[in-house]
Amino acid sequence: MGVYKAKEGKTKDGRIWFYKLRYQDMDGRNKQYKSGKYATKKEAEEAELEFRLKIHKHENMDKITIDEMIDLFVENRTSTIEVKPTTLYNYGNKKNYLKCLLNVKLKDFNINHYDNWKKEMNESNISTRYKNDILKFLKSVLNFAMTWYDFNLNKVYSKMTKFSNSSDIPKEMMYFTYDQWKQFISVETELQKKVMFEILYYCGLRKGELRGLTWKNIDLVNKTLSIKKQITDRGGSVKEFQFSTPKTKSSIRTLPLNKVLLNDLKMLKEEVSKEYGFNDDYFVIGDAFPVASNTITSKKNRNCELAGVPQIRIHDFRHSCASLLVNNGANITVVAKYLGHTKIEETLNTYTHLFNSALNEVVDLIDKLE
Repeated sequence: MGVYKAKEGKTKDGRIWFYKLRYQDMDGRNKQYKSGKYATKKEAEEAELEFRLKIHKHENMDKITIDEMIDLFVENRTSTIEVKPTTLYNYGNKKNYLKCLLNVKLKDFNINHYDNWKKEMNESNISTRYKNDILKFLKSVLNFAMTWYDFNLNKVYSKMTKFSNSSDIPKEMMYFTYDQWKQFISVETELQKKVMFEILYYCGLRKGELRGLTWKNIDLVNKTLSIKKQITDRGGSVKEFQFSTPKTKSSIRTLPLNKVLLNDLKMLKEEVSKEYGFNDDYFVIGDAFPVASNTITSKKNRNCELAGVPQIRIHDFRHSCASLLVNNGANITVVAKYLGHTKIEETLNTYTHLFNSALNEVVDLIDKLE
């Protein structure tokens, strides 16, 4: 078998060459593979060679472990798509929770291995949600092994049920009311930290987006703030950080600045622009380097205590922003766009309780018409 020219079935864009060949899979079964179509004979021949090289690798696959397959999976992901540093970091974290499986040969992996691992996970104190995230990662690796290396794992794969715990108590979404926010911000005396919290509250930025803001992203003339990147850091030093693209394409957005934030940004820029070496690449919250994550948290904790308001998380400022928007009449489409959500369903699912309150207000307005 080899490369052939299709007699019929030519594609719309003119591709007509294909290849087919016979080979043995991991279990020694004879198989035949027929490729898709290519524009030229050379392209088909190159694709056939690449496929044969892949098959050749299978000869040594009977000894490969889950640990080694995870490495192949990560290598493939990083070579075919742009993988964010946070994603790679999370891969490593999840692999740490698969230690009892790492030395298992992939061809021997069965439901008993999975059940033993699942039992170990259920004895840990991590959340059910994160357990299922780890399971999703493991299944992605197994899918990769079946697709690229012809491992026959369907029997065990179909029995790998998700984690569940009926006693899990959903985490309550916390957020500041507007009065609580005014109490909170009233105790902040440092202008840059005041601006930091105002950006979190009024613009609903994620922590990484806030830390990635440079003065280049602030347009004081047109009164806008642009989110084009975020910061990830995995080291102990504030100097150990990396830029990456925001969480999703929808997270790349430009937001209008309200009067309070606009005026404070103007004062802050006037203040920091006097510093030696200042330029538009300086971080809005920081200097030549971004503010450290733990600085944001410790400042928040201090202010909550001084103001006598609930200790909410940094991410809860984002929820507070959503509450502010909804309670002041913003519709779901506006809230989704403002927060950088990919789908309106994401916004609705997250903030259903807020919109329910808004719906009740609509009914009250209708009742007043009668």
